[in-house]
Amino acid sequence: MRAVIYSNFDLCSGCNICRMICSEKKTGGTNPRLALLNLEKHGLVYRPVVCAQCRNAFCLKVCPVEAVYRQEDSGAVLIDRAKCTGCGLCAEACPVCAIVMDKQAGIARKCDLCGGDPACVRYCPTGALELVILGGDKDE
Repeated sequence: MRAVIYSNFDLCSGCNICRMICSEKKTGGTNPRLALLNLEKHGLVYRPVVCAQCRNAFCLKVCPVEAVYRQEDSGAVLIDRAKCTGCGLCAEACPVCAIVMDKQAGIARKCDLCGGDPACVRYCPTGALELVILGGDKDE
C-alpha cells in the first residue's frame, strides 16, 4: 500500500490555500514559500506539485546517511530530521522537485502526508487535491 496526493490541474484555481495551510501546519506561519508543495503556472493553468511518494524513490537511494526512508504502514517517503545532514543529494535526485532545502535548519524537507490526513487536501476549496491509496503494482 502507498498513499499519494493526486493533483487535478483542471480544478486548481491557483488560490494558494493549499500552500498557506501547509506552511501553517509545518512551520506555524502562513507563508506559501515555506510550504512543502508548489504551484506551477502554465499559461492560464495552475498545477499543484507535491511529492509523488515514488515507488522506486531516487531520494531514498542517494541519501548517504539513510535519513530518507519509507514508512511501512503508509508507504510515505519521509526524512528523519535527526539523521539528515543537509547535503542536498535527495533534492537533486527528486524528479518532481518536491524536496526543499531548509537552509535555516540545515536539513531537507518534503511532504509527509501530514500523518495520513493531508491538510492541503482537507482545505482545498476546489477539490483539486485528493489523497489516493494505491494497492499494488497495477495502481502504480
